[in-house]
Amino acid sequence: MESNPTQITHDFPPFFRVHNTGHIERYLEHDFVPPSHDHQTGVVSRDVVISPENNVSARIFLPTTTTTAQGDPKLPLIIYIHGGAFSLQSAFSSLYHNYANSLASQSRSVVVSIEYRLAPEHPIPACYDDCYAAVKWIGSHTRVEGGPDPWLNEHADFNRVYAAGDSAGANLAHNIVTRADVGLGFKFAGLILVHPFFGIGKPDKLWNFICPDTTGCDDLRLNPTADLDLLSKLGCDRVLVCVAEKDQLRNRGWNYYEKLKKCDWKGVVEFYESPGEDHVFHLFKPVSDEAVSLLKLIVRFINCGAHVISHF
Repeated sequence: MESNPTQITHDFPPFFRVHNTGHIERYLEHDFVPPSHDHQTGVVSRDVVISPENNVSARIFLPTTTTTAQGDPKLPLIIYIHGGAFSLQSAFSSLYHNYANSLASQSRSVVVSIEYRLAPEHPIPACYDDCYAAVKWIGSHTRVEGGPDPWLNEHADFNRVYAAGDSAGANLAHNIVTRADVGLGFKFAGLILVHPFFGIGKPDKLWNFICPDTTGCDDLRLNPTADLDLLSKLGCDRVLVCVAEKDQLRNRGWNYYEKLKKCDWKGVVEFYESPGEDHVFHLFKPVSDEAVSLLKLIVRFINCGAHVISHF
């Protein structure tokens, strides 16, 4: 007798579909590029293992200029988390390698781009736990004797640590700043959310599938504005929320901005909208005028204490 043909049991385009055999088929597989010395920007990068048992690692980017524009011997540290609906992409793909390389070069910052486990093979909360494990590993470098990575020991200014991410990565970045406590050894100076994914305002089949223990639309991992008391405990003083005009997630980013302004959080939140653009356009059109403007805005947010001018 012929065996039963493979059937699709779950389908979530454009992300992945699941076969009855358990095989996960992604609609778009990312490439892989090794760490490098980028001769155009001068940025050097290398990979580090953070948690071998959970496959948590990171790519660290160091700009060629190891002092800031003001001559400071230490550089801002950006913890970057890639997007991809919790189920796609990698810190080691060309898309995110190139972006982190540009971010390190333009901002004169050390960038730690986190590689976390993807759903659905590793359901939520794996990615949240992996990112926080990476943050704790980074915090180990604040000890008197230092931590395991010489670049962080020698060049990172732990008084200027920023969490940043796009889409699902922005969601994860918010989460690590919310979870931050005194045991880390540092306090976040700021949070940068680019086209953040905070749900769609109604039941989300993808989220419900990759997060078996979800409580639904008001799951605080998905929608942090559902609890303003928790939102007010955000562990940084400055937040930059960036959205794109044509992005279907635009209104959720705006909602986050509005709720953060109105809750009891004591920091300053800024908002910026890229006109005429769609979700994470800057990754695919990095030399476009709007992508260049967005990067300049982020760099300015990192490198000066002055408030960014809101555009909306």
